[in-house]
Amino acid sequence: MVLHYTYVLFAPKYNKIYIGMSANPANRFIAHNHPENKGYTRQFQPWVLVHLEKFDSKLQAMEREKQLKSHQGRDFIRELINNHFNQK
Repeated sequence: MVLHYTYVLFAPKYNKIYIGMSANPANRFIAHNHPENKGYTRQFQPWVLVHLEKFDSKLQAMEREKQLKSHQGRDFIRELINNHFNQK
C-alpha cells in the first residue's frame, strides 16, 4: 500500500503558504526549494515545511488538501505558523 501525504509549506520571507499532496513529500519539498524549479513556488523560496499529515489513500489526501485550502483550513494553518514562529 502506498501512503499519501498532505503538506503545508511556508515562505517566511514572503509570508506565503503552499498546500500540496504527494506520495513522496520529502522529494516534493526538495523540488519546491530547488533553484531550477520552474513552478509557482520558485518565486517564494526558501520554503519551510510546517505541517504534514499521512493518509492511507490518495483520495483521502486530496480531500484533506481541499479542506486545508478552505477559509477554515487556512485559518488553521496560519495559527500553526504563528505558534511555530512565535516560539522561536
